[in-house]
Amino acid sequence: MGNLEKVRVDKWLWSVRIFKSRTQATDACKAGRVKVNGSIVKPSYSLQRGEKIEVRKNGFDLEFKVIDLLQKRVGAPIAQKCYDDLTPAEELNKYQNWFVGKAAAERREKGAGRPTKRERRDIDRFKDKNY
Repeated sequence: MGNLEKVRVDKWLWSVRIFKSRTQATDACKAGRVKVNGSIVKPSYSLQRGEKIEVRKNGFDLEFKVIDLLQKRVGAPIAQKCYDDLTPAEELNKYQNWFVGKAAAERREKGAGRPTKRERRDIDRFKDKNY
């Protein structure tokens, strides 16, 4: 794949599709939710092949081993070849159990309309704290 020796950890997390946007990957690093070899890292940390990454995302602890380095976002089949998923089975089961019975959409009171930008941010913050 890539012939790079090092790449920023936030860029790699985005390029292998662990986060939907680079901003989300950067924010996760800044919040201390990304560890490389057991140490919390900044978004600018230079990632190398063979390192182990732990990511806390939406209340789930995901673990990966870096196989190849990418600088640009690629399709999912290619991205999956760039890391080994070391996430324990208990975490994967927790993810599946969390989804069971979650098909119903959230509701707002009748006549309340759409949430304002401020209300939406408050809702997002509330949800993030509970995961």
